[in-house]
Amino acid sequence: MKKLNTHLEIDNTLSGKVVALDSGYARVVLHTTNAMRADRFGLVHGGFVFSAADFAAMSAVNDENVVLGSANVKFIAPVRVGEVVIFEAKITKIKGKKEIVEVVGKVEEKEVFKGEFTAFVLDKHVLRVAK
Repeated sequence: MKKLNTHLEIDNTLSGKVVALDSGYARVVLHTTNAMRADRFGLVHGGFVFSAADFAAMSAVNDENVVLGSANVKFIAPVRVGEVVIFEAKITKIKGKKEIVEVVGKVEEKEVFKGEFTAFVLDKHVLRVAK
């Protein structure tokens, strides 16, 4: 597995953990917990699902200066507290500093999330760019 170069201080309990990393590819596993619960039925708030998918996309790019530009996503099925979601992210297109990453999230074999993330690799960290 390659070394992760981005999002090194992210909370893996909330945004998942990178378990596989290669050039243009990342797999992130999110173990959903009660802290992610949105209601009495045990629905996981979509923000946690999105966060893990975003983390997978940024990990696939794997540059310390990567930032998310946009995302076009679909929440296909609900995620319940206690379920494990596996996100696979693959870079599908690179044009200069812009990289397109497709991300699919599954619980077992069931697709629960799908998205296309547009990432940009900047020359400097987004918070270090001069104004």
